[in-house]
Amino acid sequence: METTESGRHRLTSVPLDETHDPARRSFVESANAPDAEFPIQNLPFGAYRPAVGAPPRIGVAIGDQILDVAAAASSFAGPAAEAARACAVADLHELMALGPHHWSRLRLALSRALSVERGQQDLRRHLSPMARAELLLPARIPNFTDFYASIFHATNTGRALRPDNPLLPNYKYVPVAYHGRASSVRVSGTPVKRPHGQRKRANEIVPSYGPSRNLDFELELGFYVGVPSELGDTVSMREANGHVFGVCLLNDWSARDIQGWEYQPLGPFLGKNFATTVSPWLVTLEALAPFRTAAFRRPAGDPAPLPYLDDAEDRAHGGFDITLEAYLASAAMRRAGTAALRVTHTSFATSYWTVAQMIAHHTCNGCNLQTGDLIGSGTVSGPEKPSWGSLLEQTARGSEPIALPGGESRTFVEDGDEVIFRAHCAKPGYRRIGFGECRAIVVPANA
Repeated sequence: METTESGRHRLTSVPLDETHDPARRSFVESANAPDAEFPIQNLPFGAYRPAVGAPPRIGVAIGDQILDVAAAASSFAGPAAEAARACAVADLHELMALGPHHWSRLRLALSRALSVERGQQDLRRHLSPMARAELLLPARIPNFTDFYASIFHATNTGRALRPDNPLLPNYKYVPVAYHGRASSVRVSGTPVKRPHGQRKRANEIVPSYGPSRNLDFELELGFYVGVPSELGDTVSMREANGHVFGVCLLNDWSARDIQGWEYQPLGPFLGKNFATTVSPWLVTLEALAPFRTAAFRRPAGDPAPLPYLDDAEDRAHGGFDITLEAYLASAAMRRAGTAALRVTHTSFATSYWTVAQMIAHHTCNGCNLQTGDLIGSGTVSGPEKPSWGSLLEQTARGSEPIALPGGESRTFVEDGDEVIFRAHCAKPGYRRIGFGECRAIVVPANA
């Protein structure tokens, strides 16, 4: 990471250091298990209450425990201590605004302090069992923008909504997005109420008003902005990743019948803005450094990105090989103790547009980024049906039901269903890291 003369952050590439060492172990034994979501090589940040009624605080996940970051500040020095003190609040806003240098120094200090080799055993008193904690929305979210970065999802969805013209001609030139509703973003575990709206089936002459009949999930990643930008400024491709604090799982719930009726000519509205669910832990870009990969290789004949969306470093390392999975469990399955059914298994490496391209395009007209802004990737779908990240795609708009254990089937999400997202990164020579879960149960609409 470089800092330009103007003081702006330029993330050229994230070097691997001792925090990525697969041999490093923690004195928190649960973090050393081969399948641990949160080994010492991860250290994601989040907001939590260690017990009912306790004030919110900022922590890092380590194994099955949470470390109170602000309580550890006296163990650190310099930028690491400053960053830790910024965690003595209810959300990540102050830490995120400090920028990549402080984030990196704090991550290094935490890695050393929690390690077996250099660990500070007195930090044990600042650990809380994750199973007893209440995990909270990690940041104040002033704005939510959702992109459409998977060409496979865009083509599948277009085929369902516009059979004669599935992929619009601007898609390969423009990272398409819409501005969502930040006020309806909720943390994992919060129930989702089925929305009302106008909906119209193909065989109906006029629309009707009522609960959505085609509720869907969308398997996505979310990127939280840390460093803001000024109104009127642009953020270049080389600077873009330096503005991103961390990554979460995101479910952009969609009422497909409401969406299909309302979306022309201005795009998503009530079919989207009733609920968005996010996972509580933010995995930092530094933790993801070993899992960077080349950007998606465009097929021969596709146009090259316009110059402001093109960068050699991003082409070489702008992708992330993150495996994502979506599961569904009906109320009957949960009562019977039946494991949730995996519906989707996909990778963000298939994304047509990179994170840097999304940020650069978002700001190319001078639109300012704010600390806490949430950027959604759009549904992550791959080229084959098992990798499609929504039921709209998986069931061919409801015409090909999915069989559930116990004899049930689904075309769209029903009341009582629980949707669960999981993700991880794995690569030979590095520790597997996870993202935790993003889950929610759908409850009936208001009468």
